[in-house]
Amino acid sequence: MKTNRRSFLKTVACIGGMSALLPQTGCKGISGVMTRRGASMAGFRAEPLDRIRVGIIGIGARGTSFVRRLAAIPDVDIKALCDIREERVVRESKILVEKGRPMPAAYTGSEEIWHKLCELKDIDVVYVITPFLWHVPMALYAMQCGKHAAVEVPAALTIEDCWRLVDTAEATRRHCMILENCCYGFNEMLALNLCRKGVLGDLVHGEAGYIHYTGKSYLEEDLTDEKGGQWRQRWYKQHTGNAYPTHGLGPVCQYMGINRGDRMEALTSMSSASLTRNRVVAEKYGKDSPQARDAYKMGDVNTSIIRTRNGRTIMVQFATSNPRPYSRINMISGMKGIFADYPLRVALEPDVHDWMDENKLKELKDKYVHPLWDKNGEAAKKMGGHGGVDFLMDLRFCYCLKNGLPLDIDVYDTASWSSIVELSERSVLHGGTMVEIPDFTRGGWETVPPLGIVTM
Repeated sequence: MKTNRRSFLKTVACIGGMSALLPQTGCKGISGVMTRRGASMAGFRAEPLDRIRVGIIGIGARGTSFVRRLAAIPDVDIKALCDIREERVVRESKILVEKGRPMPAAYTGSEEIWHKLCELKDIDVVYVITPFLWHVPMALYAMQCGKHAAVEVPAALTIEDCWRLVDTAEATRRHCMILENCCYGFNEMLALNLCRKGVLGDLVHGEAGYIHYTGKSYLEEDLTDEKGGQWRQRWYKQHTGNAYPTHGLGPVCQYMGINRGDRMEALTSMSSASLTRNRVVAEKYGKDSPQARDAYKMGDVNTSIIRTRNGRTIMVQFATSNPRPYSRINMISGMKGIFADYPLRVALEPDVHDWMDENKLKELKDKYVHPLWDKNGEAAKKMGGHGGVDFLMDLRFCYCLKNGLPLDIDVYDTASWSSIVELSERSVLHGGTMVEIPDFTRGGWETVPPLGIVTM
């Protein structure tokens, strides 16, 4: 099957149009309390599943890794695969059969065939591992078909679509979890344990980011996701702000108990000029070329400051175009000490003027290693996926579904973390003006306990 990728990108470029494929839920804009159409999803427990029957939409690089990891988890059956490229579905289906798994149903041949996967009766969970402009329509339809939705990051790009995810999850009583693997990193879970055990004291400030130099992928003219992920680059030409906030922000929100005892309340954001991408494009194609005239709006560096209802602050940064070592920053500061990452450093009272030496840091790590890593870390490393974090996320998600437990990352986290995409852009376009962050829990954050330290 051959699919016109330019047509595909044109089809998904209008987010509002894609969302309009599904019934609207009367969502409001940024502010205002809305009437809940279903019960709260905070602490929601779905019926336990003896076996978890999975359908996966999107078999690119990320989707392929999901197929292979999920196939290694007991009591998980991959029932269906979907991709616009037939050869990908054929390849992964063959690998599953070679591993002794049943042949999954195959859905390919059109850009709308994913609806058929969602409609299957023998599917419990739909994984959405596609370009981000497809995330919302696919997740909404999956939930409306009675399936739990597991969605790649960011789950949504607009406030309106964030509310649609929340409303639909509440109305259908289906989970909608953003697949934020960084919440399951060793250092992130170590920090979470330190926070829950009170080692850092009352938390005051956190810092997060996505600092990832992606080279010159934007110079690729071939609009394919194998060569530079041009669906991302098109977004960077049309938008500014922070396009990818959740990798760093998610863990810090869990440390602080955001949506579980506190909530993000307001944001201000500023971006640097978009110098690097535009300069490199002009140098390659000429300053008067069509490529140079189609300039990038996304600033080289975006920095946002978030204030929470309980008076804490979070700094979130986004930078992918300038040469810098990779970092998610991952810092959390409390009244008794500080945890900082990249590289890992900790300082605790009374020796807060110097970082712990290697011996003390090792003792701390050994004492406060998160139980999930202590129990499953070696298996996760062997399975791979960003050093094991992907497998640990998959394992924990499936464990919660199998046992009817609340998820570590619920639809309110999914919506609030993703909302920073639009909110940061709004603030940047208005000179750094403060914007309100919606309360997607509709007040539920006040009574929900913070995420605990689980053993499995």
